[in-house]
Amino acid sequence: MTTRDTTAPTNPSPVEVAGAVLDVARAGDPTGPPVVFVHGALVDHTLWTDVAARLAAAGHDVHLPTWPLGSHRRPVPGSVDLSPEGVADLVAAYLDHENLTDATVVANDSGGAITQFLLTRRPERVGRVVFTNCDTFERFPPFPFDRLFAVARRPALGRLLLLPTRWTPVRHAVGFGPLVSTPLDAERTRRWIEPYLTDPGVREDLARFCRGVDPGALAANASRLGSFERPVLMAWGADDRYFRLADGRRLAACFPDAEVVPIEGARTFVALDRPDRVTDLIAGFVRRYGRRP
Repeated sequence: MTTRDTTAPTNPSPVEVAGAVLDVARAGDPTGPPVVFVHGALVDHTLWTDVAARLAAAGHDVHLPTWPLGSHRRPVPGSVDLSPEGVADLVAAYLDHENLTDATVVANDSGGAITQFLLTRRPERVGRVVFTNCDTFERFPPFPFDRLFAVARRPALGRLLLLPTRWTPVRHAVGFGPLVSTPLDAERTRRWIEPYLTDPGVREDLARFCRGVDPGALAANASRLGSFERPVLMAWGADDRYFRLADGRRLAACFPDAEVVPIEGARTFVALDRPDRVTDLIAGFVRRYGRRP
């Protein structure tokens, strides 16, 4: 049996899919149940590394792509659609590339909106879904992030707005700090913001994503989620002031087979606040429903 490191995800390697080059970290047993993570804007795959290491140690086949959402390091050609629907197609293209036919997709923040589009556009490779705190319906994104997305549509203005986040106290106090209930790692958050501040191509990629954000389109897509009949879990941080538990419950009601599990003491980035609890929920969810025939 071929195995990867089961203690931590590998250093990211480039994977070309659908005209874009993604940096992808992997961990765990490649013959185990596949788990693919979808982060949101202005973070990268390291949002998930604590959870990923635990899942890898339990024998899962863990995939951690960094999607082109502002913290990536390889700008994407202009011919590639980076609207939310286009990034959903990019997720599907990655599943195709890896020949994953029964993946558990785990999503957070704007990655949750992307995954909702994935489920109505290319559901055939998805075996089950875990939504953590994310955009829902017309709250795409919720206040005050809708203001940030509006500014980010203009790359120069977006850089000017985020320039003070070079300093850790600013980055944690008014940037990422409200999204967690536990202390942040300065090196990790610096890694998230540096590509946007230093690379014009990365800024333009995020601008393309933000220009494509349409709350009405996500709300309309919700009416089609009932066609996804496989299991769905809402592992939702209960203390989140932006992506509320009520939003998770409302999203769950769109699916034929969905459950909501509140995670106490966690906000938006539940993978940082409660990595142990999130890991247990994902692993138990996969065990309970097994592999699709």
